[in-house]
Amino acid sequence: MSEISKKDQNLNVKKIDNETINIQINDNEMLMSIVGQFDQNLKDLSKLTNTSIFFRGNSITCKGNKENISIFCEAIRFLINKYFFTKIIEKEDIVLAVKKNTEINKSNIKSFKQLIKTPRKSVIARSEKQSEYIKALKENDIIISLGPAGTGKSFLAVSVAITLLMEKKIERVILSRPAVEAGEKLGFLPGDMKEKVDPYLRPLYDALYELFGPEKIDKKIETGEIEIAPLAFMRGRTLKNSFAILDEAQNATETQIKMFLTRIGENSKLVVNGDPSQVDLINNSQSGLIKSKNLLKDINEIKVIEFDHNDVVRHPLVSKIIRAYQKKH
Repeated sequence: MSEISKKDQNLNVKKIDNETINIQINDNEMLMSIVGQFDQNLKDLSKLTNTSIFFRGNSITCKGNKENISIFCEAIRFLINKYFFTKIIEKEDIVLAVKKNTEINKSNIKSFKQLIKTPRKSVIARSEKQSEYIKALKENDIIISLGPAGTGKSFLAVSVAITLLMEKKIERVILSRPAVEAGEKLGFLPGDMKEKVDPYLRPLYDALYELFGPEKIDKKIETGEIEIAPLAFMRGRTLKNSFAILDEAQNATETQIKMFLTRIGENSKLVVNGDPSQVDLINNSQSGLIKSKNLLKDINEIKVIEFDHNDVVRHPLVSKIIRAYQKKH
């Protein structure tokens, strides 16, 4: 039986009248995940789609105007797809499911082609641009991504990198950031090198732990399979069988980004991520991210991905905050 038929047999949609539809979900575990604890997912869907929802047994009845019940129905189809491929429904999936006019809600299996399976969760593209980004991370040797906070640049890159490591397609993952706050002069800070560097790389640890768990990640850091280091420590190296990510690259100079990119060796991938609107350098003009993007964008082997506020997948307020600041300028 095909994936489509196995999935569709779990869903039965019946139109009662122009303002009412009834949806029956025949897989109880899928149903409970979609409904949520204390029916919270349905309550959120009701608010987001401006509909009235009634739930009993395996039956969900939705009342509202024709457009809104159609949005609700498509949201349920998306959530069924999400559960079918990942076996989990998360809070952010509810908001994503009702997003209008996005390619991710206009297809069934297409949205999940770039699925990344990790030990703790399965990661899917949450926008068309994210899907393009994941594809680039898998197929290109050098990727430069620019965009605001919350668009998944670092999280998705870490997801793909560690997955390739677990599959033994590479031997090492290297995560790097410019330690701007310390001026990359870390000697005066207390502790050993790991203790000096860790505060500046904490967001990368957070992504690693969320996807793979602290025990597994700490063990791979101990064995050197995962290396976390400030950008200054990349000089003079050649990276073979590696996946290296330079995060917060808006705080690196053009020379530093050039240094990082020229570390690439056999069977390696390099990713440069940054948000041009959040430069912490004393002189903003020293940031090399946009300069490097413009210099390298016409090289076929280098993929440039540019995100915007529409790709934000954090709390919905993040997108609104970004747009407010953009209007100011």
